[in-house]
Amino acid sequence: MPEAIEIQLKKGALELCVLALLSHQDSYAYEIASRLADAIGMGEGTIYPLMRRLQGDGLVETYLVESPSGPPRKYYRLSESGRKTFEGQKDAWTSFSGAVDQIVFGGAE
Repeated sequence: MPEAIEIQLKKGALELCVLALLSHQDSYAYEIASRLADAIGMGEGTIYPLMRRLQGDGLVETYLVESPSGPPRKYYRLSESGRKTFEGQKDAWTSFSGAVDQIVFGGAE
């Protein structure tokens, strides 16, 4: 059962992690997927549908960059709406994770 909890935690934090990565620098989907795979063990297949949804929701914008070793790469960057969403999610995460830490590690009543 612990594996199911870990999967749900990762899925719940995935959008926040993608927005956080894009808040630091523009990136293409494979690079985002690689960073998430290294950091939290998230599979590559989950990134592409999420990137399409973020674009459809207006949280990210795309642009093409020529690649010397193949077709142009589609880069993603946060839109203004995406920056605001990221800040809201980051605040919510800080509050939520702090409350969970207090309960789990602090013996809150």
